[in-house]
Amino acid sequence: MPLSTDTEQTNPAPLERRDTPVPRKRVELNLFWRTFFLLSVLLFGSILAWLQTLRALEFEPRALHTAQQIASLVNLSRAALVHADPIARVSLIKTMADQEGVRILPREPGDRFELLDNSDLGLRLTEELTRRLGQGAIVAQSVNDEKGLWVGFTINGDANWLLMDRSRFTPAGGRTWLIWLVTAGALSLAGAAAIARLINQPLKRLSFAANRVRDGDFAASRLDEEAVTSEIREVNIGFNRMAQKLAKLEQDRAVMLAGISHDLRTPLARLRLETEMSVSDEMAREHMVADIVQLDATIDKFLDYARPDHVTLTPVNLRGVVASCVYAVQDHRELQISMDVPEDLNVLADEVELARILSNLLENARRYGKSADTEVTRVEIAAKGREQWVLLKLRDHGPGVPPEQLANLTKPFFRGDSARTAAAGAGLGLSIVDKTIQRMGGIFALANAASGGLVAHVQLQRAGMAEGAAEAHQRLHRPLVKRKLPPRATRN
Repeated sequence: MPLSTDTEQTNPAPLERRDTPVPRKRVELNLFWRTFFLLSVLLFGSILAWLQTLRALEFEPRALHTAQQIASLVNLSRAALVHADPIARVSLIKTMADQEGVRILPREPGDRFELLDNSDLGLRLTEELTRRLGQGAIVAQSVNDEKGLWVGFTINGDANWLLMDRSRFTPAGGRTWLIWLVTAGALSLAGAAAIARLINQPLKRLSFAANRVRDGDFAASRLDEEAVTSEIREVNIGFNRMAQKLAKLEQDRAVMLAGISHDLRTPLARLRLETEMSVSDEMAREHMVADIVQLDATIDKFLDYARPDHVTLTPVNLRGVVASCVYAVQDHRELQISMDVPEDLNVLADEVELARILSNLLENARRYGKSADTEVTRVEIAAKGREQWVLLKLRDHGPGVPPEQLANLTKPFFRGDSARTAAAGAGLGLSIVDKTIQRMGGIFALANAASGGLVAHVQLQRAGMAEGAAEAHQRLHRPLVKRKLPPRATRN
């Protein structure tokens, strides 16, 4: 019997796959990434605007300051050389070259020079030096293939070059701006991630607590009532009070159901005894007894639904439990069961609860999964291990369920359409199955088979092979006791 594929390890799928197109999923961002993305865009935009503003504000002052320094250096050099005698002039030129890195060289008619580049800063610097030093001033970036910052000027009609280090003029290059941008971007992203995490952490805790309340785990849903932020603190306090009230209501409901069910048992027992002893009409007596048995079975459902949520999980051999449940109903005239469960398949479960789950599913199939032509329910049970999970499937060949009602079948007291409600019941069977499987850390799902019938999917945690070997041996070799299903219910 085919089971689910590798992609269905955590979410059970039908025994027979339908060839239906898979809808395209919309790309969704959670709140953390959306906040992070918006903060990142804001910060990057601010950084780019800041860099552009810095460059605009730095350009003019830097050009003026550099031009002023160079013009002052040229004028001081010219004045010193004009007023110095020839011997002192040689010493002065040597001292300027050694200590200030400034050389004064004669300008020859054959000198080859390359003017300063045509960048905004270069043009602005050339314009400012020409204005300060006169129209004959030349600003070059190389003379006779020697790089540097060259300024041509005259001393008493003699043309000269003043050579200085280009670093006095070189502005911040593209690499420097890139390093600044990358550093600022990295710091901004780290800050955005920290802020987004700080903002979304309370919401993430609230979402987790809400999911725990939805699953009935009220003890694990308590939020911090001493949070620093007043709004978060008020939300946490209100949520905790709501969870406490829901837990109290759930407890009161369970106690009420258990009390009512328990109190009804004794009158029903007396009523059945009186019916069997006092009613002379055999047909009427059988119908009355059947109704009383049905009421007693309904009370059992109430007690099962009101049972506490705590279970103890132990390694259980799945084939042994399934075989026990099948053996108990194998002689029932309305059931035909085929089983395909490996002997070495063990699950982590409560053995009694697991048997109750299988019995409920078999009873549900018996009532509502009859074939239209034979009025007999054919049930196929198959199981297979898939890594850390075990997938168990029970399928009948009945009329199935309308697709819009599948999601409601596990709700308490829900009754489907007449196709699957020919027998009376409390509407708690599948709800008890779903609740019990969740308590054992598993997943329960229902689906219609492609060729007809309803398929119940049970996914449980897998236990080690050695852990359940001894238990499996004992179960497969001990005497089995048949358990009778309630008689077929009749409609009024």
